[in-house]
Amino acid sequence: MAVFTGLSRKHDVVPVIRDADVVADALRAALAGAKPEERPGLERALAVVESTAAASEGRVRARWTRSRLAAVGFAGDLASVAAVKALRQAEPRLSLLAAVQLQKEALVHAD
Repeated sequence: MAVFTGLSRKHDVVPVIRDADVVADALRAALAGAKPEERPGLERALAVVESTAAASEGRVRARWTRSRLAAVGFAGDLASVAAVKALRQAEPRLSLLAAVQLQKEALVHAD
């Protein structure tokens, strides 16, 4: 999920942008014309995409938050102030409020 490309001020809102429906449509089209030996892999891929697309916005933001923390090497307590600081280092345009809200969603949706 890309957050704030080309904007220069702090942001309190993190939108969820999904394109799983486009991927699912492409997989369905590929499945329609697939050879029998290709079908199991395409069917599995379609099932994975559909289950991912069914995730709530909170769960998507929680996954994104954990991925951004991992990208900066944060391995500490997700409920800590250090987690908020690491998230803001990973995404400097996040406001403190947005970082705290993302932290809370990551805690609620611990996968």
